[in-house]
Amino acid sequence: MYILVANLGSTSFKYRLFQMPEERQLARGGIERIGSLESRCVVEIGSARQEKTLHVPDHAEAVRQCLAQLTDPQIGCLKDPSEVSAIGFKAVHGGRLSGVQLVTEEVLGAMEEMNEVAPAHNPPYIRAMRLLRERFPQIPLVAAFETGFHQTIPERNRYYAIPYEWAEQYGIRRYGFHGASHRYIAGRTAELLGRADLRIISCHLGGSSSLCAIRGGQSVATSMGFSAQSGLPQTSRVGDLDIYALLVLMERTGKPLRELLGILGSQGGLLGLSGLSGDVRDLAEAAAKGHKRAQLALEVFVSEVRRYLGSYLVELGGADVIVFTGGIGENRPEIRAQILSNLEELGIVLEPSANANARGECPIHAPFSRVQIWVIPTNEELVVARQAKELLEKLGQAGGPSAAAAGMGCASATPHSRPAEESIS
Repeated sequence: MYILVANLGSTSFKYRLFQMPEERQLARGGIERIGSLESRCVVEIGSARQEKTLHVPDHAEAVRQCLAQLTDPQIGCLKDPSEVSAIGFKAVHGGRLSGVQLVTEEVLGAMEEMNEVAPAHNPPYIRAMRLLRERFPQIPLVAAFETGFHQTIPERNRYYAIPYEWAEQYGIRRYGFHGASHRYIAGRTAELLGRADLRIISCHLGGSSSLCAIRGGQSVATSMGFSAQSGLPQTSRVGDLDIYALLVLMERTGKPLRELLGILGSQGGLLGLSGLSGDVRDLAEAAAKGHKRAQLALEVFVSEVRRYLGSYLVELGGADVIVFTGGIGENRPEIRAQILSNLEELGIVLEPSANANARGECPIHAPFSRVQIWVIPTNEELVVARQAKELLEKLGQAGGPSAAAAGMGCASATPHSRPAEESIS
Protein backbone atom coordinates (compact mmCIF):
# COMPACT_ATOMS: atom_id res chain seq x y z
CA MET A 1 0.00 0.00 0.00
CA TYR A 2 1.24 3.47 -0.89
CA ILE A 3 0.13 6.49 1.15
CA LEU A 4 0.82 10.02 -0.07
CA VAL A 5 1.01 12.49 2.83
CA ALA A 6 0.33 16.12 1.96
CA ASN A 7 1.35 19.24 3.87
CA LEU A 8 -0.38 22.31 2.47
CA GLY A 9 0.18 26.02 2.64
CA SER A 10 -1.80 28.71 0.88
CA THR A 11 0.67 28.64 -2.06
CA SER A 12 2.65 25.47 -1.38
CA PHE A 13 2.28 21.70 -1.50
CA LYS A 14 4.81 19.40 0.17
CA TYR A 15 4.51 15.66 0.16
CA ARG A 16 6.03 12.36 1.17
CA LEU A 17 5.24 8.94 -0.23
CA PHE A 18 5.30 5.98 2.15
CA GLN A 19 5.14 2.29 1.45
CA MET A 20 2.98 0.71 4.13
CA PRO A 21 3.03 -1.29 6.32
CA GLU A 22 6.82 -1.37 5.84
CA GLU A 23 6.89 2.36 6.71
CA ARG A 24 9.48 3.10 4.06
CA GLN A 25 9.68 6.67 2.82
CA LEU A 26 10.04 6.29 -0.94
CA ALA A 27 9.91 9.89 -2.11
CA ARG A 28 9.58 13.47 -1.00
CA GLY A 29 8.94 16.64 -2.90
CA GLY A 30 7.09 19.88 -3.08
CA ILE A 31 5.76 22.70 -5.18
CA GLU A 32 6.14 26.34 -4.20
CA ARG A 33 4.48 29.50 -5.50
CA ILE A 34 1.29 27.74 -6.57
CA GLY A 35 -0.78 30.17 -8.61
CA SER A 36 2.17 32.00 -10.12
CA LEU A 37 3.44 31.59 -13.66
CA GLU A 38 6.69 30.13 -12.38
CA SER A 39 5.98 27.51 -9.74
CA ARG A 40 9.02 25.60 -8.48
CA CYS A 41 8.62 21.80 -8.45
CA VAL A 42 11.13 19.55 -6.69
CA VAL A 43 11.13 15.79 -6.11
CA GLU A 44 13.69 13.46 -4.49
CA ILE A 45 13.42 9.72 -5.04
CA GLY A 46 16.34 7.76 -3.70
CA SER A 47 19.49 9.49 -4.91
CA ALA A 48 17.68 11.08 -7.85
CA ARG A 49 16.57 14.69 -7.69
CA GLN A 50 14.49 16.54 -10.24
CA GLU A 51 13.69 20.25 -10.26
CA LYS A 52 11.74 22.29 -12.78
CA THR A 53 9.73 25.47 -13.13
CA LEU A 54 6.25 25.55 -14.63
CA HIS A 55 2.78 27.04 -14.14
CA VAL A 56 0.80 25.31 -11.38
CA PRO A 57 -2.52 27.18 -11.00
CA ASP A 58 -3.98 25.31 -8.02
CA HIS A 59 -3.45 22.48 -5.52
CA ALA A 60 -5.23 19.92 -7.71
CA GLU A 61 -2.69 20.58 -10.46
CA ALA A 62 0.05 20.38 -7.82
CA VAL A 63 -1.11 16.86 -6.96
CA ARG A 64 -1.24 15.96 -10.67
CA GLN A 65 2.35 17.15 -11.03
CA CYS A 66 3.30 15.19 -7.93
CA LEU A 67 1.80 12.00 -9.37
CA ALA A 68 3.56 12.70 -12.67
CA GLN A 69 6.86 12.97 -10.81
CA LEU A 70 6.25 9.73 -8.92
CA THR A 71 5.45 7.86 -12.16
CA ASP A 72 8.18 9.47 -14.27
CA PRO A 73 9.84 6.73 -16.39
CA GLN A 74 13.31 7.98 -15.49
CA ILE A 75 13.17 8.47 -11.72
CA GLY A 76 9.65 7.48 -10.64
CA CYS A 77 8.87 4.79 -8.08
CA LEU A 78 5.26 4.10 -9.10
CA LYS A 79 3.99 2.55 -12.32
CA ASP A 80 0.64 4.28 -12.24
CA PRO A 81 -1.16 6.90 -10.07
CA SER A 82 -3.80 4.27 -9.24
CA GLU A 83 -1.24 2.64 -6.96
CA VAL A 84 -1.72 5.46 -4.45
CA SER A 85 -4.16 4.04 -1.89
CA ALA A 86 -4.93 7.38 -0.20
CA ILE A 87 -3.78 10.94 0.32
CA GLY A 88 -3.40 11.77 4.02
CA PHE A 89 -3.57 15.30 5.41
CA LYS A 90 -2.28 16.62 8.73
CA ALA A 91 -5.49 18.60 9.16
CA VAL A 92 -5.54 21.21 11.90
CA HIS A 93 -8.97 21.99 13.36
CA GLY A 94 -12.29 20.24 12.85
CA GLY A 95 -13.95 21.55 16.00
CA ARG A 96 -16.81 19.10 16.63
CA LEU A 97 -15.01 16.47 14.54
CA SER A 98 -11.61 15.09 15.46
CA GLY A 99 -9.54 11.93 15.13
CA VAL A 100 -9.03 10.40 11.68
CA GLN A 101 -11.77 10.99 9.12
CA LEU A 102 -12.45 10.13 5.51
CA VAL A 103 -12.89 13.53 3.86
CA THR A 104 -16.58 14.13 3.15
CA GLU A 105 -18.73 17.23 2.87
CA GLU A 106 -19.56 16.82 6.56
CA VAL A 107 -15.88 16.89 7.45
CA LEU A 108 -15.25 19.89 5.23
CA GLY A 109 -18.25 21.64 6.77
CA ALA A 110 -16.89 21.05 10.28
CA MET A 111 -13.56 22.50 9.20
CA GLU A 112 -15.28 25.52 7.68
CA GLU A 113 -16.96 26.19 11.02
CA MET A 114 -13.47 26.69 12.48
CA ASN A 115 -12.08 28.88 9.68
CA GLU A 116 -11.97 31.97 11.88
CA VAL A 117 -10.18 30.02 14.60
CA ALA A 118 -7.58 28.56 12.22
CA PRO A 119 -7.45 31.16 9.42
CA ALA A 120 -3.94 30.29 8.23
CA HIS A 121 -4.57 26.56 8.05
CA ASN A 122 -8.17 25.51 7.45
CA PRO A 123 -9.09 27.55 4.34
CA PRO A 124 -6.20 26.32 2.13
CA TYR A 125 -6.79 22.72 3.23
CA ILE A 126 -10.51 22.95 2.52
CA ARG A 127 -9.94 24.47 -0.93
CA ALA A 128 -7.36 21.84 -1.80
CA MET A 129 -9.45 18.93 -0.51
CA ARG A 130 -12.46 20.03 -2.53
CA LEU A 131 -10.36 20.38 -5.68
CA LEU A 132 -8.79 16.97 -5.15
CA ARG A 133 -12.15 15.28 -4.54
CA GLU A 134 -13.34 16.68 -7.88
CA ARG A 135 -10.16 15.95 -9.83
CA PHE A 136 -9.22 12.57 -8.28
CA PRO A 137 -12.46 11.00 -7.02
CA GLN A 138 -10.89 7.53 -7.13
CA ILE A 139 -8.29 8.38 -4.45
CA PRO A 140 -9.61 8.44 -0.85
CA LEU A 141 -8.67 11.56 1.10
CA VAL A 142 -7.97 11.13 4.82
CA ALA A 143 -7.91 13.97 7.36
CA ALA A 144 -5.85 13.19 10.47
CA PHE A 145 -6.74 16.03 12.79
CA GLU A 146 -4.06 17.53 15.03
CA THR A 147 -6.60 17.61 17.85
CA GLY A 148 -7.04 13.83 17.79
CA PHE A 149 -4.15 12.87 20.06
CA HIS A 150 -5.50 15.16 22.78
CA GLN A 151 -8.93 13.54 23.04
CA THR A 152 -7.64 11.62 26.07
CA ILE A 153 -7.11 14.82 28.08
CA PRO A 154 -9.29 14.66 31.23
CA GLU A 155 -12.13 17.14 31.57
CA ARG A 156 -10.38 19.07 34.35
CA ASN A 157 -7.68 20.00 31.85
CA ARG A 158 -10.06 20.47 28.92
CA TYR A 159 -12.67 22.89 30.27
CA TYR A 160 -12.25 26.63 30.67
CA ALA A 161 -13.84 28.32 33.68
CA ILE A 162 -16.65 29.79 31.56
CA PRO A 163 -20.39 29.19 31.65
CA TYR A 164 -20.68 25.45 31.11
CA GLU A 165 -23.23 25.93 28.34
CA TRP A 166 -20.64 27.74 26.21
CA ALA A 167 -18.52 24.62 26.17
CA GLU A 168 -21.44 22.32 25.42
CA GLN A 169 -23.27 24.49 22.89
CA TYR A 170 -20.41 26.30 21.17
CA GLY A 171 -17.46 23.97 21.69
CA ILE A 172 -15.36 26.48 23.62
CA ARG A 173 -12.79 24.20 25.22
CA ARG A 174 -9.14 23.25 25.00
CA TYR A 175 -8.47 21.14 21.91
CA GLY A 176 -4.68 21.09 21.64
CA PHE A 177 -2.61 20.81 18.47
CA HIS A 178 0.66 19.31 17.15
CA GLY A 179 -1.03 15.99 17.79
CA ALA A 180 0.91 14.09 15.13
CA SER A 181 4.24 15.23 16.55
CA HIS A 182 3.36 14.49 20.19
CA ARG A 183 1.89 11.12 19.18
CA TYR A 184 5.12 10.24 17.38
CA ILE A 185 7.24 11.28 20.35
CA ALA A 186 5.09 9.22 22.73
CA GLY A 187 5.44 6.10 20.61
CA ARG A 188 9.07 6.49 19.67
CA THR A 189 10.19 7.26 23.24
CA ALA A 190 8.39 4.18 24.54
CA GLU A 191 10.09 2.15 21.80
CA LEU A 192 13.56 3.51 22.60
CA LEU A 193 13.24 2.98 26.34
CA GLY A 194 11.29 -0.27 26.18
CA ARG A 195 8.49 0.96 28.45
CA ALA A 196 4.82 1.70 27.89
CA ASP A 197 4.16 3.41 31.24
CA LEU A 198 6.40 6.45 30.80
CA ARG A 199 5.65 9.95 32.02
CA ILE A 200 6.85 12.10 29.12
CA ILE A 201 6.97 15.84 28.63
CA SER A 202 7.14 16.40 24.89
CA CYS A 203 8.55 19.81 23.90
CA HIS A 204 7.72 20.51 20.25
CA LEU A 205 9.60 23.76 19.68
CA GLY A 206 9.79 25.35 16.25
CA GLY A 207 8.08 27.95 14.12
CA SER A 208 5.01 26.81 16.04
CA SER A 209 5.52 25.39 19.53
CA SER A 210 3.68 23.46 22.21
CA LEU A 211 4.33 21.22 25.19
CA CYS A 212 2.39 18.06 26.00
CA ALA A 213 2.22 15.98 29.18
CA ILE A 214 1.96 12.29 28.27
CA ARG A 215 1.25 9.37 30.60
CA GLY A 216 1.31 5.83 29.29
CA GLY A 217 1.25 7.02 25.70
CA GLN A 218 -1.79 9.28 26.17
CA SER A 219 -2.02 13.07 26.26
CA VAL A 220 -3.19 14.42 29.62
CA ALA A 221 -2.44 18.14 29.13
CA THR A 222 -1.11 20.41 26.40
CA SER A 223 -0.22 24.09 26.14
CA MET A 224 -2.38 25.01 23.13
CA GLY A 225 -6.07 25.42 23.82
CA PHE A 226 -9.08 26.47 21.72
CA SER A 227 -6.86 27.74 18.92
CA ALA A 228 -3.27 27.52 17.77
CA GLN A 229 -2.93 31.16 18.91
CA SER A 230 -2.72 30.06 22.54
CA GLY A 231 0.02 28.67 24.74
CA LEU A 232 3.66 29.48 24.01
CA PRO A 233 4.74 32.52 21.96
CA GLN A 234 5.07 31.44 18.34
CA THR A 235 7.12 32.88 15.48
CA SER A 236 4.50 35.55 14.82
CA ARG A 237 1.53 34.44 16.93
CA VAL A 238 0.92 35.84 20.36
CA GLY A 239 0.40 32.77 22.55
CA ASP A 240 -1.37 33.33 25.88
CA LEU A 241 -2.96 36.76 26.34
CA ASP A 242 -5.44 38.15 28.87
CA ILE A 243 -8.69 38.63 26.92
CA TYR A 244 -9.29 42.02 28.54
CA ALA A 245 -6.20 43.32 26.74
CA LEU A 246 -8.25 43.11 23.54
CA LEU A 247 -10.94 45.37 25.01
CA VAL A 248 -8.33 47.98 25.95
CA LEU A 249 -6.69 47.75 22.53
CA MET A 250 -10.01 48.18 20.75
CA GLU A 251 -10.82 51.29 22.77
CA ARG A 252 -7.38 52.90 22.55
CA THR A 253 -6.42 52.07 18.97
CA GLY A 254 -9.86 52.30 17.40
CA LYS A 255 -9.19 49.04 15.57
CA PRO A 256 -11.96 46.43 15.29
CA LEU A 257 -11.59 43.02 16.89
CA ARG A 258 -10.88 41.15 13.65
CA GLU A 259 -8.07 43.52 12.71
CA LEU A 260 -6.49 43.17 16.14
CA LEU A 261 -6.72 39.39 15.94
CA GLY A 262 -5.06 39.55 12.53
CA ILE A 263 -2.21 41.62 13.97
CA LEU A 264 -1.78 39.26 16.93
CA GLY A 265 -1.69 36.33 14.54
CA SER A 266 0.81 37.76 12.08
CA GLN A 267 2.80 40.44 13.92
CA GLY A 268 2.86 39.04 17.45
CA GLY A 269 5.01 36.38 19.07
CA LEU A 270 8.78 36.57 18.80
CA LEU A 271 8.49 38.87 15.79
CA GLY A 272 6.35 41.35 17.70
CA LEU A 273 8.54 41.33 20.78
CA SER A 274 11.81 41.71 18.93
CA GLY A 275 10.64 43.98 16.13
CA LEU A 276 13.23 42.12 14.09
CA SER A 277 12.33 38.50 13.30
CA GLY A 278 10.39 35.51 14.54
CA ASP A 279 13.23 33.15 13.66
CA VAL A 280 15.24 32.07 16.71
CA ARG A 281 18.40 31.87 14.58
CA ASP A 282 18.10 35.56 13.68
CA LEU A 283 17.25 36.49 17.26
CA ALA A 284 20.21 34.60 18.72
CA GLU A 285 22.57 36.30 16.28
CA ALA A 286 21.13 39.73 17.01
CA ALA A 287 21.11 39.16 20.77
CA ALA A 288 24.80 38.22 20.65
CA LYS A 289 25.43 41.64 19.09
CA GLY A 290 23.56 43.44 21.86
CA HIS A 291 20.04 43.72 20.39
CA LYS A 292 18.02 44.05 23.61
CA ARG A 293 14.59 43.28 22.20
CA ALA A 294 15.90 40.16 20.46
CA GLN A 295 17.26 39.06 23.82
CA LEU A 296 13.93 39.86 25.45
CA ALA A 297 12.04 37.75 22.90
CA LEU A 298 14.30 34.76 23.58
CA GLU A 299 13.97 35.17 27.34
CA VAL A 300 10.18 35.38 27.16
CA PHE A 301 10.07 32.24 25.01
CA VAL A 302 12.29 30.28 27.39
CA SER A 303 10.37 31.52 30.42
CA GLU A 304 7.04 30.43 28.96
CA VAL A 305 8.40 26.97 28.10
CA ARG A 306 9.65 26.64 31.68
CA ARG A 307 6.24 27.70 33.02
CA TYR A 308 4.47 24.89 31.18
CA LEU A 309 7.27 22.44 31.93
CA GLY A 310 6.85 23.08 35.65
CA SER A 311 3.09 22.71 35.37
CA TYR A 312 3.45 19.34 33.67
CA LEU A 313 5.95 18.07 36.21
CA VAL A 314 3.22 18.70 38.79
CA GLU A 315 0.49 17.19 36.57
CA LEU A 316 2.48 13.99 36.04
CA GLY A 317 3.92 13.81 39.55
CA GLY A 318 7.40 14.06 38.06
CA ALA A 319 8.70 12.88 34.73
CA ASP A 320 10.62 9.91 33.39
CA VAL A 321 11.65 11.63 30.17
CA ILE A 322 11.76 15.14 28.73
CA VAL A 323 11.96 15.14 24.92
CA PHE A 324 12.92 18.03 22.64
CA THR A 325 11.75 17.99 19.03
CA GLY A 326 10.95 20.46 16.23
CA GLY A 327 13.31 22.88 14.52
CA ILE A 328 14.29 24.71 17.72
CA GLY A 329 14.06 21.69 20.01
CA GLU A 330 16.34 19.61 17.80
CA ASN A 331 18.86 22.23 16.72
CA ARG A 332 19.31 24.87 19.46
CA PRO A 333 21.37 23.42 22.34
CA GLU A 334 21.56 26.82 24.07
CA ILE A 335 17.74 27.03 24.21
CA ARG A 336 17.54 23.52 25.66
CA ALA A 337 20.15 24.45 28.27
CA GLN A 338 18.30 27.62 29.26
CA ILE A 339 14.99 25.79 29.58
CA LEU A 340 16.48 23.15 31.87
CA SER A 341 18.82 25.38 33.88
CA ASN A 342 18.80 25.15 37.70
CA LEU A 343 16.52 22.11 37.82
CA GLU A 344 19.03 19.80 39.50
CA GLU A 345 16.94 19.55 42.67
CA LEU A 346 14.13 18.13 40.53
CA GLY A 347 16.48 15.46 39.20
CA ILE A 348 16.80 17.12 35.78
CA VAL A 349 20.44 17.48 34.77
CA LEU A 350 21.82 18.05 31.26
CA GLU A 351 25.19 16.72 30.18
CA PRO A 352 26.71 19.84 28.53
CA SER A 353 28.86 18.02 25.99
CA ALA A 354 26.08 15.65 24.93
CA ASN A 355 23.69 18.59 24.61
CA ALA A 356 26.12 20.65 22.53
CA ASN A 357 26.84 17.79 20.14
CA ALA A 358 23.38 16.26 19.83
CA ARG A 359 22.53 15.00 16.36
CA GLY A 360 19.47 12.95 15.52
CA GLU A 361 18.04 10.67 18.20
CA CYS A 362 20.21 10.85 21.29
CA PRO A 363 20.11 11.20 25.10
CA ILE A 364 21.56 14.43 26.49
CA HIS A 365 21.16 13.90 30.25
CA ALA A 366 23.93 13.48 32.78
CA PRO A 367 24.53 9.90 34.04
CA PHE A 368 23.17 10.81 37.49
CA SER A 369 20.05 12.65 36.21
CA ARG A 370 16.89 11.01 37.57
CA VAL A 371 14.96 12.27 34.54
CA GLN A 372 16.15 11.21 31.12
CA ILE A 373 16.45 14.00 28.53
CA TRP A 374 16.35 13.19 24.83
CA VAL A 375 16.45 14.88 21.47
CA ILE A 376 14.17 12.98 19.07
CA PRO A 377 13.43 14.28 15.56
CA THR A 378 9.71 14.07 14.97
CA ASN A 379 8.06 12.41 12.00
CA GLU A 380 4.53 13.76 11.67
CA GLU A 381 4.13 12.51 8.11
CA LEU A 382 4.79 8.92 9.15
CA VAL A 383 2.10 9.23 11.84
CA VAL A 384 -0.40 10.47 9.23
CA ALA A 385 0.53 7.59 6.92
CA ARG A 386 -0.07 5.12 9.75
CA GLN A 387 -3.41 6.69 10.58
CA ALA A 388 -4.52 6.70 6.95
CA LYS A 389 -3.57 3.03 6.61
CA GLU A 390 -5.51 2.11 9.75
CA LEU A 391 -8.60 3.95 8.55
CA LEU A 392 -8.49 2.30 5.12
CA GLU A 393 -8.18 -1.12 6.76
CA LYS A 394 -11.12 -0.32 9.03
CA LEU A 395 -13.20 0.75 6.04
CA GLY A 396 -12.12 -2.27 4.01
CA GLN A 397 -10.29 -0.16 1.41
CA ALA A 398 -6.79 -1.42 2.04
CA GLY A 399 -6.31 -3.19 -1.26
CA GLY A 400 -4.03 -2.14 -4.07
CA PRO A 401 -0.47 -2.87 -5.11
CA SER A 402 2.39 -2.73 -2.66
CA ALA A 403 5.41 -3.89 -4.62
CA ALA A 404 8.77 -3.92 -2.93
CA ALA A 405 10.64 -0.64 -3.23
CA ALA A 406 13.70 -2.26 -4.71
CA GLY A 407 11.67 -3.79 -7.48
CA MET A 408 10.21 -0.40 -8.31
CA GLY A 409 13.52 1.41 -8.47
CA CYS A 410 12.93 3.30 -5.20
CA ALA A 411 15.55 3.76 -2.53
CA SER A 412 13.88 3.54 0.87
CA ALA A 413 14.57 5.67 3.92
CA THR A 414 14.48 4.38 7.47
CA PRO A 415 11.08 4.33 9.18
CA HIS A 416 12.19 7.07 11.56
CA SER A 417 13.81 9.44 9.07
CA ARG A 418 13.65 13.11 9.97
CA PRO A 419 11.28 15.33 8.00
CA ALA A 420 12.88 18.50 6.72
CA GLU A 421 9.79 20.72 6.89
CA GLU A 422 8.63 22.38 10.07
CA SER A 423 5.09 21.81 11.26
CA ILE A 424 2.65 24.34 9.91
CA SER A 425 0.30 24.24 12.86
